[in-house]
Amino acid sequence: MTPPRSEPSKKRLSFLDHLEELRTRIIHSIVILIIAAFVVYLFADKILKFLIAPLGRVEGDPQPPLVFLAPGEAFASVLILTLWSALVLASPFLLYQIWSFVAEALTQKERRSVVIFGPLSLIFFGAGCAFGYFVVVPISLRFLLSFSWEVMAPMITVSRYLSFVGSVVVSFGIVFELPLILLFLTKIGVATPAFLSQKRKHAVVLIFIVSAILTPPDVFSQLLMAILLISLYELGIFLSKLAHSTKARPYLS
Repeated sequence: MTPPRSEPSKKRLSFLDHLEELRTRIIHSIVILIIAAFVVYLFADKILKFLIAPLGRVEGDPQPPLVFLAPGEAFASVLILTLWSALVLASPFLLYQIWSFVAEALTQKERRSVVIFGPLSLIFFGAGCAFGYFVVVPISLRFLLSFSWEVMAPMITVSRYLSFVGSVVVSFGIVFELPLILLFLTKIGVATPAFLSQKRKHAVVLIFIVSAILTPPDVFSQLLMAILLISLYELGIFLSKLAHSTKARPYLS
């Protein structure tokens, strides 16, 4: 009876081989990003119309929803919008390139964790961005533009508006990662469900401080943000309990 053959070990790449692989993947990523930028630029006007929809301006309004004050401001704003949109469009390919490069240095357990946390983090981030754009941005604009009186009228520049929307959307995308962060801390042994539950009062105080910083100075939006963060914290505790209860099972760790 012949003994079973062992699987051939992977060929270890030298430092120069890693540099060559990194250079190749960076070149491929740049090429894809440029192609995505050209594609996105063809629809830049439609993307901009989508982003200014929370302003609530109707078509045919003689006053344009956005203005630019410097000759190059409109071009720079469209360029930035194109680059960010191209980055979003090309993100699946870029993430694949990053994963392919770092996967060789990870253990099998680390790869399983990345396979689980990677897609989940994208889903949570996308949900946060959607919540920020469809809920928070309209509420914030409604409050801030309510101060337009007879003696002063809003004149919003395209660069300031895109900066405002981008900051709100990205902020809420990051905020939605809170449950996964708590789950990750539990998986690596830094936190436990009991610890997170014990620190709930401290977390609530911190949440209201963060809500006051990230939202306009009106009570409604601050409470909305605080309730959302508290709900995400409770979700994080629930996921932490699930992870803690399955730690003893190797096939689920």
